[in-house]
Amino acid sequence: MAVPEQLPVWLRPLARALRELSPDWLGFRPRRRTLPGEPRRSAVLILLGESGPAGGPEPDILITERAATLRAHAGQPAFPGGRIDPEDHGPVQAALREAQEETGVDPGSVAVFGRLPEIYLQPSDFMVASVLGWWHTPSPPRIVSPLEVAAVHRVPVAQLADPANRVRVRHPSGYVGPAFHAGGMLVWGFTAGLLDAVLRLGGWERPWDRDRFEDLPEEVSALAVRSSSTRPADQRPFAAGTDADSTGSDPAQSFSAGNGSDRASGLAGCDGE
Repeated sequence: MAVPEQLPVWLRPLARALRELSPDWLGFRPRRRTLPGEPRRSAVLILLGESGPAGGPEPDILITERAATLRAHAGQPAFPGGRIDPEDHGPVQAALREAQEETGVDPGSVAVFGRLPEIYLQPSDFMVASVLGWWHTPSPPRIVSPLEVAAVHRVPVAQLADPANRVRVRHPSGYVGPAFHAGGMLVWGFTAGLLDAVLRLGGWERPWDRDRFEDLPEEVSALAVRSSSTRPADQRPFAAGTDADSTGSDPAQSFSAGNGSDRASGLAGCDGE
């Protein structure tokens, strides 16, 4: 595990923040799991790199678009990731493996510097671990698995933090969550919720209009519904029914995890297959 001093200066505040997370680091406290047995476990890779001229590198984050033909969360922005296999020996190896299989990222080019606490996705009974990595030796992103990935983007952090690109979207279920217009995409759901937290923890968040709402575009919600194999009642935010945190935040204003299929969350790039 890389220590902050081994990372670029701009990335060190995020690495240090991971060591001192408060219970409400996500902005609210997700519901605790109460089902018997063990949940299904998965991992995503939040990969931060630099692009631009050597004299002025521009921090960015790797985000994919899932193939429109997928059975679940089709066409949605996602972090690389998926189910943790027994041979993975944990979430770090699983996240790196999935990133390589989806986008060609060489695991040797990534220095893992931290993890976020696992998040429980109630509809699908997945426990998702988020692994954060520094892409110290980047290569051009590419589509390795066209059956899973339609496009790969390196989205500038500055673009994500720009208040003009930030909105809150209304899911057809009635719930509301953060979203980003960035990289030619509408990034929403679980992926947007994690991005919101990363921007805040890294010190990159800028004041933005939280009263700026947009309905989820019809073509986006239609694709999500078409790709869902679950009943409409499961199309809820993964934080539905959460315990309000000490700040009194409204769980209904948390972000959606999408359609609650047997995948951990395609919005986060968790492919349960």
